[in-house]
Amino acid sequence: MPEPFDFALSTERYRAFGADRANLWHDDGLHRVFEGTEVRIDASSVSTSDGFLLDRVRRYLGAGWDIDAFYASAAADPVLAPIAERLRGFRPPLVPDPFEALVTSVSAQQISLVMAFRIRNRFIERFGKKVGAAWEFPRSEAVAVAEPDELFALGFTRRKAEYVVGIARDRLPYDELATLPDDEVKARLTAVRGLGAWSADWYLARHLGRPQAWAPGDLGVRRALALHNLEPDDVNRFAPHQNLAVHYLLLAERMPG
Repeated sequence: MPEPFDFALSTERYRAFGADRANLWHDDGLHRVFEGTEVRIDASSVSTSDGFLLDRVRRYLGAGWDIDAFYASAAADPVLAPIAERLRGFRPPLVPDPFEALVTSVSAQQISLVMAFRIRNRFIERFGKKVGAAWEFPRSEAVAVAEPDELFALGFTRRKAEYVVGIARDRLPYDELATLPDDEVKARLTAVRGLGAWSADWYLARHLGRPQAWAPGDLGVRRALALHNLEPDDVNRFAPHQNLAVHYLLLAERMPG
């Protein structure tokens, strides 16, 4: 990983809200299944010699962030400067799988993240595959043949169950989406039943890693901003690093002082 990189800070998300079967913290390491292969990642090593998988792991851990440019910009901001210094090396991880990113956003709509993780884990165990300690996130093909009642039984609301099955059946052109500008990605996603602006914003931010993407409508983001007497419009002053700035503010709220 390029420096600076703090493994503990960068993987905090996978410990903050309870166990995550697909991003499993186990024995002081992070376990994730890529292409049917479990990879264990700890502070000093990655348990694979496969070059393709190493590239996937690096992206997953946030190797692509322009972190030096962000720090240079943050140093001039009275709010971000002390936060960036305290959390130096934090690289927000990216959701590797586009279908996973959308299912995660649907499952988290209007409920706590702790409860969302519990429902998501039941979904993973029902439709995914266990590989080593971790589980491979369900493939859209497996969910496309399910009925919404099967997801309702796992804890999804009936409407969310319909949304997830519908997304699986829609066969979105994920590779094409990754090549489009932010506004076009958002327009394509919000045309899908169950995906609003909030889901599209987090897809841009946490799957595609677009530097200016963030979710203005997210209550957690608004709470993190309010702690520093910031309004959503104030995030524009962090351009072109709004994504990193918001993630640093969110982590600072979870890890005060």
